[in-house]
Amino acid sequence: MSRIYNFSAGPAMLPEEVLKTAAAEMLDCHDSGMSVMEMSHRSKTYQAIIDEAEADLRKLIGIPENYKVLFLQGGATLQFAMIPMNFMVHGKADYINTGVWTKKAIKDAKLYGEVNVVASGEEGGFKKIPDLKGVKFDKDADYVYICDNNTIFGSKYKEYPDTGDIPLIADMSSCFLSEPINVKKFGMIYAGAQKNVGPAGVTICIIRDDLLARTPMHPLPAYLDYRIHAENGSMYNTPPTYGIYICGLVFKWLLKTGGLEAREKLNEEKAALLYDYLDHSKLFTPYVDKASRSLMNVTFRTPSDEMDAEFLEGAKKYRFTNLKGHRLTGGLRASIYNAMPIEGVKALIKYMAEFEEAHK
Repeated sequence: MSRIYNFSAGPAMLPEEVLKTAAAEMLDCHDSGMSVMEMSHRSKTYQAIIDEAEADLRKLIGIPENYKVLFLQGGATLQFAMIPMNFMVHGKADYINTGVWTKKAIKDAKLYGEVNVVASGEEGGFKKIPDLKGVKFDKDADYVYICDNNTIFGSKYKEYPDTGDIPLIADMSSCFLSEPINVKKFGMIYAGAQKNVGPAGVTICIIRDDLLARTPMHPLPAYLDYRIHAENGSMYNTPPTYGIYICGLVFKWLLKTGGLEAREKLNEEKAALLYDYLDHSKLFTPYVDKASRSLMNVTFRTPSDEMDAEFLEGAKKYRFTNLKGHRLTGGLRASIYNAMPIEGVKALIKYMAEFEEAHK
């Protein structure tokens, strides 16, 4: 049976080439006579796997030497608490609220200090990134926090806030490795792997050394201290070994296929095709304002919940899956991450046009 077009927001599609390599190495990886899943994380073979994954990621993004790369567990959600626990050393931080994930991060941060929400898109239903012109950041804030791409609503920063000397921390879970990144703009970048990078279970953290040098306000459990993970090369405890291996294969695939510049160009082309159809459609309505649209998560809807359900049912015939919007927002959503080929987007548009013609 041929593969389907999976528009899931995550866990999401992986490159077919990566899956084939993983399948070929399932029983014997790197002439070890065993699967990565069976391999000791303390072995020389596995150490080479994780070292190569980090080296390829550094090359792919251009990560400066004064940043540590960590492969952790707990999902992006664990970072909501770990960030204030580690970095809110004076007891206050500025947050920009752009949706569900920043609201959860704000809630956790309030357990550890004062949270100043300097801008929010909530009043407008999170249809756009708030206008940050004139926003004043607290000079005493320990950091400024954003969620770069908002999976649920489908919005994305086009320009990052200028925070001066205050470190900018970004959750990039839904757009990580979809375009070039200027790491120097950030004190920390983190991303759950299950969108563009690998299977669920790995969280990648890129943290500047001066943040790691901070002394937390309160003693931390060892596992919740970034410094412990950095000192132990992501090996303080058993890491998600197989997930990191898959991430490493994805990094190699991205390098082989032109890097992030080529990936950005293709992602822009895919998104432009879908948004252009939505902008001219008389049946489907895009949710997010044009200036804030995500290249990764395209949210839209028909005139009614009943018609949305009919559209989803009809999509099964074309072997499309996971087009349903998030349970909190309803509607429809097509997540078109790196591994989604342009043929999948074109096939979706063809179905949408047929559906619209049938409902004139």
